[in-house]
Amino acid sequence: MSHDPTTATAYLRNLTALTDRLTARLEVETDAFATRRAADVAAGLAATQELANQYRRESAHLKANRAILLAAPASERMALVKATEAFEAVLAVHGRTVEAARTISEGLVRTIAQEVAAARAMGTGYGASGQANGGDSRAVTLNRTA
Repeated sequence: MSHDPTTATAYLRNLTALTDRLTARLEVETDAFATRRAADVAAGLAATQELANQYRRESAHLKANRAILLAAPASERMALVKATEAFEAVLAVHGRTVEAARTISEGLVRTIAQEVAAARAMGTGYGASGQANGGDSRAVTLNRTA
């Protein structure tokens, strides 16, 4: 099925604008992580997810309907390519930043859990029979898959 150039141009312009918005959103999130404002990321998470879902749907639609690309002018195709390249570069940095934040967060949780466990085990002492008293039997749970 062929598409008319006007519709194809409009579609590619919309997808390029969506890609630019998602790229800008990821740049804001990466900056928020870098400046220790993770709460700002959490506040905008729903908006980022919605943009990402919309981008995924529209990209899949374009991939399934390659005729749209063929009907659009080369300048619109190149604009989309440039926007996609910028998005992929920002996405790679964002991914590394999120992974670093996750690693730091997990490390903090592990350290706190170890300190709590060590504090509970200290000072249990010995009983009248000369054997060590049992420690605090309350469990400290650490979910390694979080």
